[in-house]
Amino acid sequence: MSDVEPTPAIHDIGGLSRFRCTPVEHDEAPPDAFGKRVDALRQILAQKKMMTVDELRRGIEAIPEEEYFSLTYYERWLTSITSLLIEKGVVTPEELK
Repeated sequence: MSDVEPTPAIHDIGGLSRFRCTPVEHDEAPPDAFGKRVDALRQILAQKKMMTVDELRRGIEAIPEEEYFSLTYYERWLTSITSLLIEKGVVTPEELK
């Protein structure tokens, strides 16, 4: 058995030694205006059957590690939503510039 830790996907980092034994931060603060807008967008897209929570999660898990840790919680959501809408052909990257 090797002493080298396998490279996990970003969503599977809990077992890495650098993340062990750290206090869990409980963020009880409500979302700010940006977070509320991103969540409203997610809800609208879900109601229109344009995306699911599973797709949102898949998009978040696909964010490269360096980018993932540089984004806030709702920025990760928006990154996932944007990628999904491009993937489905709803918008183009050019339209988002």
